[in-house]
Formats: sequence, structure tokens, C-alpha cells
Amino acid sequence: MATACIRLDEGLVFQAKVIGSVESRSAAKQIEYWAKIGKAMADNPELPYEFVRDALIAKAEEALGQRKEYKFG
Repeated sequence: MATACIRLDEGLVFQAKVIGSVESRSAAKQIEYWAKIGKAMADNPELPYEFVRDALIAKAEEALGQRKEYKFG
């Protein structure tokens, strides 16, 4: 994974530390998560947040070999 040194607003970093601690993520990983969600939302403005979040979770589960079969009904 590539890393870059960037300057971020102190308030954003503080929020990332707080929320990240609840989600068991570092501040950097929390900001990365927010960026990923934000990009997906910008690419798909018609989709609700929950759908985008669940789609990203499903993609991560599949990458880890945890694909779940969907049964309708």
C-alpha cells in the first residue's frame, strides 16, 4: 500500500481518532474508510449510504473468502 504525507485539519484528525477508537481503527485507517465511502457515494449519488456500506463490506468478505450465498424469500 502506498503512503503519502499529507496535511489534514486537526479537527478531522481528532474526530478520526475518536470514531476510529470505537470502530477499532487507527485515525489513518478511519480517514481512509471515510474516503472510500465518500468516493463510492460520489460515484453513486442515487444510492443510500447503507447500501454503499453494505456493498463494501460484501466486497471485503468476498476478498477474504467469506462469500455468503444469497437466498431470496
